[in-house]
Amino acid sequence: MVVYEPEIVRDGASVKERHGNFFDAAYAAILSKPEWARRLNKAHTGRKDLPRPESGRKWRELDSCMSSDALLMNFFCWAPAARSDAEIDSFRRLLGVQGKELPEFGWKAKVPLKSGLFPPQRAKTARRGPRFDRTEVDMRWGDLSTPQTKTGLSPQRQEHPPGAPSLWGPPLSTPQTKTSLWGPPLLVEAKLTEGDFQTRAATIVEGYRDFDAVFDRELLPRVEVALTRRRQAAEFAEEYSQEWEDTAGLAAEEAGAIAAEYQAGLVAEAEARAPREMRYRSYQLIRNVLAAYAEGARFCVIADDRRPDLKEAWFQVMAAVRSAEMRTRCLMVTWQELAAVAPVRLREFLEVKYGIVAG
Repeated sequence: MVVYEPEIVRDGASVKERHGNFFDAAYAAILSKPEWARRLNKAHTGRKDLPRPESGRKWRELDSCMSSDALLMNFFCWAPAARSDAEIDSFRRLLGVQGKELPEFGWKAKVPLKSGLFPPQRAKTARRGPRFDRTEVDMRWGDLSTPQTKTGLSPQRQEHPPGAPSLWGPPLSTPQTKTSLWGPPLLVEAKLTEGDFQTRAATIVEGYRDFDAVFDRELLPRVEVALTRRRQAAEFAEEYSQEWEDTAGLAAEEAGAIAAEYQAGLVAEAEARAPREMRYRSYQLIRNVLAAYAEGARFCVIADDRRPDLKEAWFQVMAAVRSAEMRTRCLMVTWQELAAVAPVRLREFLEVKYGIVAG
C-alpha cells in the first residue's frame, strides 16, 4: 500500500499545499471548505500496520492510494472559480442532480430500526422515540428538504432530465407537483479496490424497520459463516496422534496420502461441528437502499468498470427490491463514465494515477 502525506510546495514567491492522492484543484477546494476538510481527518483503519510518518502525524484513510473516498472527492470537490458552470453541470446532468447545493461527504443517514425504544432512564431524562442506524454514507448530493408526498417519498421526475443516461430507467407515473426536479437527492457509495460490500448477520439486517417493505428477503444473496476459525489437523492433538491405519509395508507416498486423508477428515469434522451464522452479502448496499427509502432519496453505486463482480453484486440487490418505483431510484455509474464528462486536466490525472480512462 502506498500512502501520502500533505506537502508544502514553493513555486517562486507562492506557497501551496499539495497531496499525492488529490488533483491540485480539488485539494485546494477541500482545504478552502471546513466541511470538506474535516473528511481528511478520517482515521486509517490499518494505521497500526504502517510505518510512522516522519512528520509524526497519524495516517488518515484518505492518505491511502486505494482510498475510494479520495477518488470521490477528486471528482466532486471544486472551487467555484476553478470550474465553469458547464463543467459542474455535466456531473449534475449525468447523476440527475438539480440545484446549487454542494456535495456532503460522510453524511450520517438515519435508517430506522424496529427493535423497540430507547432503554428506560431516569424519569427526568428519559427519552422515548425511534432508533436509527447512523452509519455514514460516502456522499449526499442534493436537497433533502424536497417536499414529500403522502407516502413519505419525495416527488419523482416525470421525464428524463436533458442529457441523462439510460440508467434512469423508464419515466414514473407519480402525481405532478409544483416543484419541478430532475430527481430526488442522491446518496452515493463509492468503491475502488475494496473486495466486496461486506456481510452482516441476518438478525441485524432484518432488524431494520423497512427491510421487508423494501426487499424480498428470499432474493437477497446470503452466506452461512462459521463463527470460529478453521483449525488445522495438528491442533487436534489426541486424534492427530492416533494410528489412522496400518501402513506397514506401504510406500512412503501411499502412506502419506492415507495420513493426509485422515487429517483432512479431522478438519472437516471440526468444521461441521462449528457454530454457524447466516449472513446477508452486500450489507452496505442493503443498508444504503434502506437509507434512500427512508429519506425519499436515490442511491447510486460508483465503481470501476473493470470490476464486474461489484456490478453483479449490486444488480443482485436491485433485483430483490420489491417496488418498481424504488428500483428506478437505484442506479450505477462507473468512474470511467464520470471521467468522460470531467475537465481535461482531471481526466489526465485520473488516467495517470488510477488507470481510469474515459469511457
